[in-house]
Amino acid sequence: MPSLTSHDGTRLHVDVIGDESLPPLVVLAGGPARHPVYLGDLGGLSTRRRLIVLHQRGVGESDAGPAGTTARWPELAEDVEAVRLWLGLDRFELLAHSAGTRVAISYAARYPQHLDRLCLVTPPATWLVDADDDSAEIIARHAAADWYPGFLDALPALLAAPDSATGNRLFPAVAPIAWGDWDETAQEHERLGAWHPAAQDAFVHTPTPDEVEDLRDALRHLAAPVLVVAGSEDGLTGLAPVLDLAKRFPLGQAIVLDGCGHYPWVEQPRSFAAAVTPFFPAD
Repeated sequence: MPSLTSHDGTRLHVDVIGDESLPPLVVLAGGPARHPVYLGDLGGLSTRRRLIVLHQRGVGESDAGPAGTTARWPELAEDVEAVRLWLGLDRFELLAHSAGTRVAISYAARYPQHLDRLCLVTPPATWLVDADDDSAEIIARHAAADWYPGFLDALPALLAAPDSATGNRLFPAVAPIAWGDWDETAQEHERLGAWHPAAQDAFVHTPTPDEVEDLRDALRHLAAPVLVVAGSEDGLTGLAPVLDLAKRFPLGQAIVLDGCGHYPWVEQPRSFAAAVTPFFPAD
């Protein structure tokens, strides 16, 4: 089983999906701290790239790290750098989903010279951009759905949850807002990939205004092409903030998948492939 050692001695695990002859694509899962099995092979992207899927420290088969280790999302960029060094690459391609995009953005700010391409899939972005959060409007479009009353009942308790373990128990009632269509495929997919509460709690970091501005400034100077994939019906992230994020990069572009939610490779695999495949050219 592939493993490597990070900067502080923490043993990290990666899943390798795809033929060894294909160029590597480092992949960061979301959650935060969700087992990356939920990513699958990203709708067949493994036929174009050898996916190097990192298990976040404290998740799956990766160790949590020594006592006193900082595992907030900005510092998790150093684990990505450890993967680059393990691969022996000067420049590499990086794809991140959801909460994993925070780590990817931190990496882009710290190590821009090592990024060849960056793909951010349904990234939460209200913490970094100025666009108004339109997620409530998206969610309200589902007011007639059977799950909607249960969502309204659970939301206050979820927002007030004192820790990740408590929030995880409430999340199933909120999960439908992440989907354009809460069908059997969506419900089955939500059962994949357990969350790891201790790693979730460690991940949390609210950046100061100065930290946000420093990140914005770093992203303005990123030379790598950036693709941002958004779902028009993603009630977790909204749409306007995701589109605004793409504008923060000199070579940023956004693709919106109409009628799609937070997991586009599951909900619209063909549309997702059509959006992402051209961004990763065949060698």
